[in-house]
Amino acid sequence: MTTASAEVEAQKQAAAERALELVKPGTIVGLGTGSTARYFIEGLAARVRHGLTVQAVVTSRESRALAEAGGIPITDRADGSLDLAVDGADEIDPAVNCVKGRGGALLREKIVAHASRRFVLIADESKLVGRLGRGPVPIEVLPFLWQATGRSIESLGGRPELRMAPGGPFKTDNGNLVLDTSFGTVDAALGVALHAIPGVIEHGLFFGMARAAIVGSGTGLRVLGELP
Repeated sequence: MTTASAEVEAQKQAAAERALELVKPGTIVGLGTGSTARYFIEGLAARVRHGLTVQAVVTSRESRALAEAGGIPITDRADGSLDLAVDGADEIDPAVNCVKGRGGALLREKIVAHASRRFVLIADESKLVGRLGRGPVPIEVLPFLWQATGRSIESLGGRPELRMAPGGPFKTDNGNLVLDTSFGTVDAALGVALHAIPGVIEHGLFFGMARAAIVGSGTGLRVLGELP
């Protein structure tokens, strides 16, 4: 690992450790997916081994495997709101809006975020952007006539590319495809327009959902928004 890579990992871990302070006994916590969320899950597992009582809702098979390996109790049912959800992000703007889903778990991540009373992002400083849209927006689409769905996305100014995996198209945990789509302008109105396209299951634009972002940087931790 290069010095730069080690610094990025240290920033991710520092952000995750600060977020762990938000987890109180009896919390039902949503666990995100990805390299930064992994640090949070591993840290939570260590606290569970030391007696912390929590339940977790996971956003992917990958996160479920990590949580089960760490001994974190998992529930697939929440009768009320989740207390807290913690997840990484691919891009975060100054208003704590974000792009997520480049790991492929955007639908379940958005369900968990929406179901949570407190949604907090954790990231390294490379994920901070002045405006969303630096990279593609992941869009989960139904496999049926996905090319037609892609053409509808193009009508909004998008340039969709089918995400591939070894052996063929990438499939989400829900069995759907992902179109990684570049747009000239990324805003809340785009999210509304995408939801109006038949065949679009979900998109990776998270506007007005996160309460705060904990960001590791070379000079320490930064907090965007207000920590709950």
